[in-house]
Amino acid sequence: MADSIDVLLINPGDRKQIYQGLGDEFSAIEPPVFAGLFATFLRQKGHSVVIYDAPAMMASTDEVARIATEDYAAKLIVIVVYGLQPSASTQNMTAAGDIARKIKDAGVGAKIMMTGTHPAALPFETMRSEAVDFVVDLEGPVTIYKVLKALIEGRDDFANIPSVWWRDGEQVVAPKSAEPLLIDLDTAMPGIAWDLLPMENYRAHNWHCFDHINDRSPYASIHTSLGCPFKCSFCCINAPFGKSSYRTWNPECVIKEIDLLVERYGVKNIKFVDEMFVLNRDHVLSLCNLLKNRDYTVNVWAYARVDTVQDDFLEHLKAAGVNWLCLGIESGSDYVRDGALKKYGNDDIIDVVRRIQNAGIYTIGNYIFGLPDDNVARMQETLDLSLELNCEFANFYSAMAYPGSSLYKMAIERQVELPETWKDYSQHGYNTIPLSNKYCSAAEILEFRDSAFNQYFSHRPYLDMVKNKFGQEVIDHISRMVSVPLSRKLLEKQTAA
Repeated sequence: MADSIDVLLINPGDRKQIYQGLGDEFSAIEPPVFAGLFATFLRQKGHSVVIYDAPAMMASTDEVARIATEDYAAKLIVIVVYGLQPSASTQNMTAAGDIARKIKDAGVGAKIMMTGTHPAALPFETMRSEAVDFVVDLEGPVTIYKVLKALIEGRDDFANIPSVWWRDGEQVVAPKSAEPLLIDLDTAMPGIAWDLLPMENYRAHNWHCFDHINDRSPYASIHTSLGCPFKCSFCCINAPFGKSSYRTWNPECVIKEIDLLVERYGVKNIKFVDEMFVLNRDHVLSLCNLLKNRDYTVNVWAYARVDTVQDDFLEHLKAAGVNWLCLGIESGSDYVRDGALKKYGNDDIIDVVRRIQNAGIYTIGNYIFGLPDDNVARMQETLDLSLELNCEFANFYSAMAYPGSSLYKMAIERQVELPETWKDYSQHGYNTIPLSNKYCSAAEILEFRDSAFNQYFSHRPYLDMVKNKFGQEVIDHISRMVSVPLSRKLLEKQTAA
């Protein structure tokens, strides 16, 4: 007999579909942080909640739909569409849509809602194209609660609930107002509902554990802040918040959650999933002071910007167990980087990376090929800069027009070719199509990106540095990673032609 509950939160996704062969050993398996925060919010309102994490359970969309309809009788099913990083929501929409359709086809009459970065960016399109009853166009938790309350009370008119799109017969009804963002995060969502998650299934990114490559679990990722005050053209992070914004949890609240993770679940590897952790001085230093005074050791990584890293941060970060900082370097061309609203030079980038490394902290450089002002020569500048920086790890991306970003609006206006299905927004997917520009075709950008990846991770100075810092076992791990082929339909077409 199905368990009667108020809300079933589903984290959709398909690692094989999104990452091809890299999903087996090399990618992280992240806990669904927003689903976990929403569960906490709803529980504090007195409601019963279950989370089902499809990627962590390696569950097909058929299996997720079966569990949702046979194992649970939920008043509201909420499909929470986010990803491992802020731009990875859209690639999970294909699985999310399949799950919703299969639940509806089962005929159990369950009401289905979608929330997350992509639905918030395209609420009307999501309502029109997906088998859902509701879409949240902003943050989520308060709107979920108000819709649930209406369903429990037997109401079928949702016109006065802010930030929810709904159906009145065949008509899609837009919300009349926006739900204000939560301000008191400590009270509203004091941490993730870890007890609802399969904690044994999560693992850290491979590079996060280069110091202990065979010890990637247990693992957790948590927010210490929400939103981002910056407006990078390629980023969609602020779609669920409606604007550039920045709110923090009190460091005392964050440290309680870390204490729980360490003491109850044995977690050592932690990601601060904030879009920009190294930002607010008081917040960063207060949390670092709390961490470094604990009697346990954690291995933390977090995002920073070249222009937010201050010298006196670094000593405190390292002492607190922040062993990795991820920098959005994006391009080696000043011209391209300025177009992405990042106004600092290569000398600034080199200086910051060296200062981070001199403090004993490892760096991950994020690079993007094919931004609107990129051409082959400028993409080569980016690759050359990455090789000069020689960060302990690097992520190479193709420019993509993610819904909710300025690039998406530009692509629609200019009628630039976009991926055919949402899953094809995956950087590592077979059908991926980068954003072409006036200088380069999508195929040229993708080919450059894949070649750059192979060049970086076979570059002798890089491998010598890694062997010196982390040992032969990590060299062997990188060799296996590089040997995993990524099939690309776009490049196969080009070769055939």
